[in-house]
Amino acid sequence: MSVTPATHASLLTIFGATGDLAQRMLLPSLYSLQAERLLPEGMRILGTARSELDREGFAQLVADSIQQRIPAHERSEEALRGLLERLDYLPASADDDASMAALAARVQALRAGDVLYHMSTAPKFYGPACQALAAHGAAGPGTRVMLEKPIGKDLASAIAINDAVARAFDEERVYRVDHYLGKEGVQNLIALRFGNALFEPLWNARHVEQVQITVAETVGVEGRGDYYDDAGALRDMLQNHLLQLLCLVAMEPPARFDPTAVRNEKIKVLRSLRAIDASNVATESVAGQYTAGAIDGAAVPGYVEELGRPSRTETFVALRAHVDNWRWSGVPFYLRTGKRLPARSTEIYLQFRKVPYSIFGGAAAADMRPNGLLIKLQPEERIELDLMSKTPGLDRHGLRLSQVALDLDFHQEFSSARRRIAYERLYLDAIEGNGTLFVRRDETEAAWQWVDAIAAGWRDAGMLPRPYPAGTWGPGAAISLVDRLGHGWRE
Repeated sequence: MSVTPATHASLLTIFGATGDLAQRMLLPSLYSLQAERLLPEGMRILGTARSELDREGFAQLVADSIQQRIPAHERSEEALRGLLERLDYLPASADDDASMAALAARVQALRAGDVLYHMSTAPKFYGPACQALAAHGAAGPGTRVMLEKPIGKDLASAIAINDAVARAFDEERVYRVDHYLGKEGVQNLIALRFGNALFEPLWNARHVEQVQITVAETVGVEGRGDYYDDAGALRDMLQNHLLQLLCLVAMEPPARFDPTAVRNEKIKVLRSLRAIDASNVATESVAGQYTAGAIDGAAVPGYVEELGRPSRTETFVALRAHVDNWRWSGVPFYLRTGKRLPARSTEIYLQFRKVPYSIFGGAAAADMRPNGLLIKLQPEERIELDLMSKTPGLDRHGLRLSQVALDLDFHQEFSSARRRIAYERLYLDAIEGNGTLFVRRDETEAAWQWVDAIAAGWRDAGMLPRPYPAGTWGPGAAISLVDRLGHGWRE
C-alpha cells in the first residue's frame, strides 16, 4: 500500500489541553520549540477539553504554565507572545456529538494543510474522539493522531482501542507515544550502539553475562491512586517503558534509521521473549507493595494508607527475562521498577563476562571485576565504562588492580546545550510526520500479550505482592531473583 508523504502540520489540536500532562510537559515543550523558532511558520495550536474556557482563559493558563515550568533565564516575552498568538480554544467532549461537530468545524476553519491531533486524555476516549472526528469529516487524508501510552490495561482492551482508532486513522497516521523514547539518554543509547564500531562485536551472549534495566521512583502514588490501583507497576511502567528500553538494547541493527526498519527490529525482540506464565512465574518474577518507611530521612506512609483502602496492587516488580534468539540466548535480562525506592534512577547496565584466565596471582586475582557498561537516563544522562586498571604504587608485594570508570558526563561535555523535555523531540517529529520514535500497533499488542501472561500467572499461583519498607530496594525476594545465578543488582 502506498503512503502519501506527510508534510508539516499546519494545526496542532490537543485534547486534554488543560490537564496535568499538558501543563507539566506539553505546553512548556511547545514554548521551547517556539523560543528556538522550530515550530512551522503559521502553525496554529487548538486546545480542547471539558473545561469551559474561552481563548483568553486558555492563553492565561498557558502563560501560567510557562511561568511555573520554564526557568526564569529561559523565559522570553517575545517567545511567549509568539506562542500565545498561535492559540485557540474550544470546549468539547468525546461523548457530546454537538461539541465534537463544532470542534471539527473549527479544525477545518483553522487548518491550512496537515492536522496533528494529540490525545492527552484517558485511553477510553481515544476511540470515541477519533470516530467523532471521522464522522464530521476531520480525520481524512492529511491528518494524524498521537496517542499517549499505555494503550488499554491488557491485550483485549488494547485491541479494542486500536480497532476503534483504526476505523478513523490508518496505522501510518497513528503515533503512539512512549515519552521515554524522546529522552536524550535513549537517543544516546541508539548512537552508542549503531554509531560506534567498538561495541557491536561485543553486544551478544558471547561477551555479555547479564543486562539490568532499572526504573526507580522515590515518589508514591501522588493523587493518582485510583488510576494506579487499577494498573500497578506491571502495567503502568514495565509494559511500556521497560520493554521499550529492552527492545533498544536487544534489537538487531536496523537497515536504516527510519520508522519501518526500527520498528521491525523491535517487534522481533518482543516476539523472542520467553513466556513467563503459571509454569515459571514464581521463579522468574517478584511483586511487592511498599509499607511505611522513610525517603531522604522523611517518614512516608505505606501504599494502603495513601490509597485509603486495602489493596493487592503491586508497586514494585522485578523480572528475569530471556530473549531467545542467537544473539542473546542464555543472557538474563533483569527488569526492575517500583515506587518509594531509595533513589530516582533510570539506567541500563550491561555486565560483560570475566576474562577467561587471570595472569595475575595473589591479591590481584581477587581484585578482578568484570567490565561493565552503564547507561544512565535520569536524573542525569551519563555513559560509564568500568575497566580494570593497575593501582598506583611500586608493587613490591605484588601488582594490585582497581576498577576505574571512563565517564562521559553529558552535562559537562555539552554544558552549553539546554536539557530538553522529551516531548520537544516527539512533538517536532510528529509535526514533521516522522514516526521513528513512536510505537507501532503490533509492538503494543505483543508487549501486552507477554505482560498478560505474567499477570495471569500471578493470579493462578495465588501470588500476592510482598511487603517492602519505603526507602528500600524492594522485597528481599528480588535479591534472590538475581542471586540464584550468581548476580547482584547494581545499586
